Amino acid sequence: MQARTLELYQPLGLASTVIDRGVRVVAVNFWVGAARVARAIFGDGGVGLSPFPYAVIFPQDEHERLLIERLRQAGVTVERRVELLGFEAGGDGVRARLRSADGTEAFEAAYLAGCDGASSTVRDGLAVGFPGGTYEHLFYVADVEARAPAMDGQLHGTLDEAEFLLVFPLKGERRARLIGIVRDEAERRREGLSWDDVGQDVIARIGIAVERVNWFSTYHVHHRVADRFRKGRVFLLGDAAHIHSPVGGQGMNTGIGDAVNLAWKLAAVLHGRAAGSLLDSYEPERIAFARRLVATTDRAFTLVTSRGPIARYVRTKVVPVLVPLVFRARAARWLMFRTISQTGLSYRDSPLSVGRAGRVHGGDRLPWVEAADNFAPLSSLTWQVHVYGQATPEIGAACRQRRLALHVFPWQSAIRRTGLRRDAVYLVRPDGYVALADPDARASTLTRYLDERLVSVRAERA
Repeated sequence: MQARTLELYQPLGLASTVIDRGVRVVAVNFWVGAARVARAIFGDGGVGLSPFPYAVIFPQDEHERLLIERLRQAGVTVERRVELLGFEAGGDGVRARLRSADGTEAFEAAYLAGCDGASSTVRDGLAVGFPGGTYEHLFYVADVEARAPAMDGQLHGTLDEAEFLLVFPLKGERRARLIGIVRDEAERRREGLSWDDVGQDVIARIGIAVERVNWFSTYHVHHRVADRFRKGRVFLLGDAAHIHSPVGGQGMNTGIGDAVNLAWKLAAVLHGRAAGSLLDSYEPERIAFARRLVATTDRAFTLVTSRGPIARYVRTKVVPVLVPLVFRARAARWLMFRTISQTGLSYRDSPLSVGRAGRVHGGDRLPWVEAADNFAPLSSLTWQVHVYGQATPEIGAACRQRRLALHVFPWQSAIRRTGLRRDAVYLVRPDGYVALADPDARASTLTRYLDERLVSVRAERA
């Protein structure tokens, strides 16, 4: 779970639970053979950038149970063993055919969100291409109980000559999740694979003694992005839209970002607070990031897993020297945090993004101001205006007229470092991104933006 996802979870009351149940990542260690050759301490890379200057290891099965329970508390039941057989989408809605233990039924909805994974029925029904490729190896994932120097609550990864292993700490004594490559001879067999088919040499070399395997599965790793994320009233999200290597958990975090991006827009349209054109911004905002991310993680994962001589030389000779040097510089740690945590993701090219004030553009994530706690108002999950310094009477009147929350934060010298401009107006979206940045703080600019893009803005929570 990356920092930006925790920021998106905080208004939902989920961030603290994830942190309490997970393990904070403070460092990653690199091994060649039996030697720990490099250690990257994240240290102060995210301090001052986010209220969550770290990542959290939180198993997906526990994550799903948490979300399902929170939905149940909100009066929403997740129905299991219900299959989507097909659908027809028209100008006025979507008609889906479902099959459950009780038989088949027709279901009508205003919109359909396809969050149905890499083998998406929704994507197939839209006839949307899914270009990309598949990595050559068969990978495994195993939840284990073990003893080892590497079982220290930190991330560990091998830069081995031929084998690949990642060790993720889990909550609880001596628990870890291992990701590696199945032995070649076992991969050719394909069926009936078990822990016995895992190459044990690399595990033994870094001193891990597995005492118990609680869960084991094999899978192929793909890198693909759908040609489109939307057709009419039907949307694609998560693995149905893009699949990645497991580097940094970026695929899951990106899927959650998709869901948050689309959810507030659907809520606004369905509640009559925005025109349907608001939904046009979903695909351009999310597809561009997914394409960049797949290309980046693909290069990194290919380097880590390739058996070619050049990749092997870079892994075993270059990376052990380069990593400590890079992480010695605070600027490098800052850039690494911004990239991996997804706090650097912006929507500057979105049709919803307008203006620039200071270093902050329309489409940027709202910078965090620790001393002012300017993320606290985001818990309303509504549009709001932020002013750092003094708001003009005209801005106050415009916000009252539009029933738009206005948050004025006294200017402090520390705010300048975030890139925010004194007395400027920042219109903030429900997902914490800046929609409008106006250095002149004109009420006419704010009201024109709202008139062109929104029907109305209400103070109550969606």
